[in-house]
Amino acid sequence: MGYARGRAVAVSPVNPRPHKTLFHELAHVLLGHTAEGEQADGDVTPRNLKEAEAEAVALLCCAALGLPGTEECRGYIQSWWGKDNLIPERSAQRVLRVADEILRAGRPSEANDETEGVQA
Repeated sequence: MGYARGRAVAVSPVNPRPHKTLFHELAHVLLGHTAEGEQADGDVTPRNLKEAEAEAVALLCCAALGLPGTEECRGYIQSWWGKDNLIPERSAQRVLRVADEILRAGRPSEANDETEGVQA
């Protein structure tokens, strides 16, 4: 009940879990999945891994913020990636980086925190 194209995302207003879908669609953009179709060269991530990566980001964001939807995330990941398959190390690192990026969005950077209160 949402989509990502290029650098834009959309979530249906009737979506019962809009926050989960927003995290998922933002993950597609931040993981570079939406740019892969525009590139002529380079590796293309298989669709099942793209969906598993994006939903893993949604799972981490929902869990970190105490939002509902983690059970649905687990089921979605298993339906795309399989119950007994391990996510590749490189994908896991990318998922953690993007989840952190989303969770930190809109907050002052650490560099700004250190200089805050210091007047030139």
